[in-house]
Amino acid sequence: MVSPSSRPNPQDTHLNRARASLRQTVVTYSQHLRSAKKRIPNPGLEVQLEKELAQLTTTLNKIDNYVVRIAVFGLVSRGKSAVLNALLGEKVLETGPINGVTQKPRVIEWTPKGGFVPTESALTAQNTSKVQIELIDTPGLDEVDGQTRAEMARDVSQQVDLILFIIAGDITRTEFKALCDLRKAQKPLLLVFNKIDLYPDRHREEIYESLLSMEGYVGESQPLRQLLSQDEIVLIAADPAPMQVRVEHTDGSVSYEWEKLPPQIDELKIKILTLLNREGRSLLALNALTQARDAELRMAERIVSARNAEAESLIWKFTRYKAIAVAANPVPLLDWLGGTVADLMLIRELANLYGFPLTRYEAGKLLTTIVASSGGMLLSEICSGIFLGAGKTVSAITAAENPPGLGAYAGVAVAQAGIAGYGAYAVGRAAQAYLERGCTWGDRGASTVIQEILNQVEPNTIIWRIRQELM
Repeated sequence: MVSPSSRPNPQDTHLNRARASLRQTVVTYSQHLRSAKKRIPNPGLEVQLEKELAQLTTTLNKIDNYVVRIAVFGLVSRGKSAVLNALLGEKVLETGPINGVTQKPRVIEWTPKGGFVPTESALTAQNTSKVQIELIDTPGLDEVDGQTRAEMARDVSQQVDLILFIIAGDITRTEFKALCDLRKAQKPLLLVFNKIDLYPDRHREEIYESLLSMEGYVGESQPLRQLLSQDEIVLIAADPAPMQVRVEHTDGSVSYEWEKLPPQIDELKIKILTLLNREGRSLLALNALTQARDAELRMAERIVSARNAEAESLIWKFTRYKAIAVAANPVPLLDWLGGTVADLMLIRELANLYGFPLTRYEAGKLLTTIVASSGGMLLSEICSGIFLGAGKTVSAITAAENPPGLGAYAGVAVAQAGIAGYGAYAVGRAAQAYLERGCTWGDRGASTVIQEILNQVEPNTIIWRIRQELM
């Protein structure tokens, strides 16, 4: 019997599966790139593939080194840099009353003082000892123009594993819209209410209700409500306002001085570290897999587009082969077997053309999937082919005894050939659609591994909140 302590940690399993999936993707497309360079030169395609492969390699290195990235977003004057300084325990990032102090994203490594485990939490050092945390500061979302802001937010949010959205005071429509836009990144999110020293009466319930009240002004609120609960709202004071204190001196005189108060940041620190302890490596795995899946889709789409003319010619060639082979064969069972072999060969030739070679078994699975998902169209082709094949056999026997019966045989053969050819063309088009998704649907494909991880997550986790969107 395996003791609980010796069982593999699900997070480690998730990370290992993600690592294997990314390595397979890098190897597959690296081979395709080398093959593409030996064939008809296509500099534009090669540059695009090299760029995507470089990004995938970076993502793989991020997994290998257990690097978790946390980005801070928000409008100007909400204290984003102050929040990071408070977490870091020193003033690393410049802050000030003038808008636009942070001009571009900046990355800082964070090693929480006292290790990864605050004494107030129930974390275990073993689970977080390997994790490296990078904090990313970003410009105010209302500080740059709309297009630049959207691109910056999209690029940063795609690379991170957790988003901190900083607000202070009443949330505005602009903030709510920015929050909804960031939700599209499909990343877990904490809503950080800063400057609680200026709003001491604020509570999570009130802040959450304020968010819900925005749904009458801005769309997309329902998905945001599914993503964010009161548990993901954290109240802090990253840089509390100085407090005036009365000082009595030994000579009896009294003076008043301004005393700098320490940051109230522990709640956020504990929240982040608890989350990383419980779900950090699974979040890292899912983020890497979604990046790999998106990169694969882009690469496969470009490859399919670049080989479109060759693929069209290949599909039509097999359409003719199958039509002729089925029409010429008088035996119904051999008709069906010959047509199936032609479909399998077509799928494998298309895969080889695109640089996604399939084994005979994988091609068979894909053909089965195509037939099952065709809404009965290809199944009807099979049934019609068998029925017509039987009729063709009878006509052939009749024609042997009565030569004028050859006309009936020819008519049935032409009808069967038309149906078979149409089926071959449909299989070719469907195979193109599947192959355009790259290898994301294979045993170690990104989509498959994402589904595996999401099927194992617990309902009380933050991953559970983004589960539906990742699916």
